[in-house]
Amino acid sequence: MKKYVQKNVSDINLEDFAGEYEGRDAFAKDLFFIGGRKKESLNGLWHYAIDQYETAIRQHWFEERYEANGISLPVDYSFDEWPVMKLPCSWNMQDRMFFLYESSMVFTRKFSFKKDPDERVFLRIGAANYILRVFLNKQYVGMHRGGSTPMVFDITDLLEDHNRIMLVCDATRRPEQVPTENTDWFNYGGVYRDIDIYRVPKLFIKDFRISLAPGKTDRIRADVELSEPKNLDALLSIPELSHEAAISVKNGKGHVEFRHPGLSLWSPENPKLYDVTLSIPGDTVTDRVGFRDIRVEGREILLNGKPLFLRGISCHEDSFVNGKAVTREEAVQAISDAKEMGCNFMRLAHYPHNEQMAKLADEMGILLWEEIPVYWAIRFRRAATYKDAENQLLELITRDYNRASVVIWSVGNENADSDERLSFMKRLADTAHRVDKTRLVSAACLVSFTRNAIEDRLAEYIDVIGLNEYFGWYAPDFTKLPELFENSNPDKPVVISEFGADALAGHRGSRSDKGTEDCQADVYEKQIATLRTIPYVKGMAPWILYDFRCPRRTSVIQQYFNRKGLIDAERKYKKPAYFLMQKFYREKAGEEA
Repeated sequence: MKKYVQKNVSDINLEDFAGEYEGRDAFAKDLFFIGGRKKESLNGLWHYAIDQYETAIRQHWFEERYEANGISLPVDYSFDEWPVMKLPCSWNMQDRMFFLYESSMVFTRKFSFKKDPDERVFLRIGAANYILRVFLNKQYVGMHRGGSTPMVFDITDLLEDHNRIMLVCDATRRPEQVPTENTDWFNYGGVYRDIDIYRVPKLFIKDFRISLAPGKTDRIRADVELSEPKNLDALLSIPELSHEAAISVKNGKGHVEFRHPGLSLWSPENPKLYDVTLSIPGDTVTDRVGFRDIRVEGREILLNGKPLFLRGISCHEDSFVNGKAVTREEAVQAISDAKEMGCNFMRLAHYPHNEQMAKLADEMGILLWEEIPVYWAIRFRRAATYKDAENQLLELITRDYNRASVVIWSVGNENADSDERLSFMKRLADTAHRVDKTRLVSAACLVSFTRNAIEDRLAEYIDVIGLNEYFGWYAPDFTKLPELFENSNPDKPVVISEFGADALAGHRGSRSDKGTEDCQADVYEKQIATLRTIPYVKGMAPWILYDFRCPRRTSVIQQYFNRKGLIDAERKYKKPAYFLMQKFYREKAGEEA
């Protein structure tokens, strides 16, 4: 009893109360291939409590100390009497009381489980913002950093017939995190993607990657990695091609490459997908994949060997109703609204979106730029910050490697060109190139206003130069845009990753009245007229498809929303600029046909 009381008192004076939880992080290396695997979902009703003082981890609530030496103890929780919240969700959208809350919340529930001694069991959580600590049956399982990528924990040895799981989700903005404490979007808290349990055999397929061999349009390459360094033969099957290939696996890794001249290549116009199966004794995984080649030659982007103009739009993962917990129907709508506008390309900004977006893009036929949130005021000198950013990049690549729609990995957005930043982002670009030779690497760079030119030093290390420019809006003198291109002579393609202007839906006025639909349309007309004449501009992704929440935006026009959307936040009203882009993109598509 005395020992417990001393521990309890020490908790209230402990400064580094979170330190004991460090060192048990989930990383990209812990992920495993889930395609075709059965899962048992823990989505649904969870008990919850606001925990803004982080008392749960200070006092070890997960240990459930209700008594000591037979004497009942007072506790600061009553798990099964707490109210319930349906996960996954963004808690900000569940109750007005939580709307601006961005600290810690505790979630807990009980579940039953029958374990087979011949299997391993993993908990996979699609994403939680930003730090998630996981506890199971009075034991600390581990933690994950990064609010937009999946995490996996081995819970085999902790499971019982009847279990209590606890998730402590911390949505605090911190300067050393990726992203930092200052962003241009709303900080939705919560466990907002699926919570699933997977059973796998003791020896299982850990990773399965399949694509065209880099630079080829008739050769398929498949790579396999096992959970253990075993030697065996795996079997790859593509029934529609009537093809089977044996893969010799040595020390847990193997690959095969073969030619298939009858392959129908994936493109936005022909989003052809093939069912594929990979098997080893005791384990089988499946996927539905497209085969396409993307590369750069000089200033051209080539898709399956043909020049490509990226007719795009940027998009946040932000639902007016659901926050970041975007539903499948909302994801379908986003792609449909983009395609209706004439897009063949979407920039998923500024962090990894739900993996359903890439799967839907494969099915519906739209190219994707996927990005990690190396965004504004990153602590580029801090080694742990780089480790966090690189891990998020590796988790994203591991998750979406088999998605044909994903053609660009972006290593960040709008960072000033400094020596520290160059070193940080060059290393990220090198990592992306090293682990994935089937895609292009980019970053959304800023205009150099010193010489009004494209001269970011990072351009040397990426394949496509992304350029954010707001001439006609933040930079009012529009004559500077043609001058920018006259002053620049890039040796690789440029994609205008952002341009635009705010417009409150239905608010009209003259072309000079900021915040009106007319002013936004005027900016778009001028941008289109200029950009269509620049030979090395090979695509654009204006900012942005939908209006979205942002606490930085406080004017009477904005009302805590970024109003640069071509469609309003409710996704119902298309502003005039939407139809200007639609007209231009349809003309571009006609020219390419």
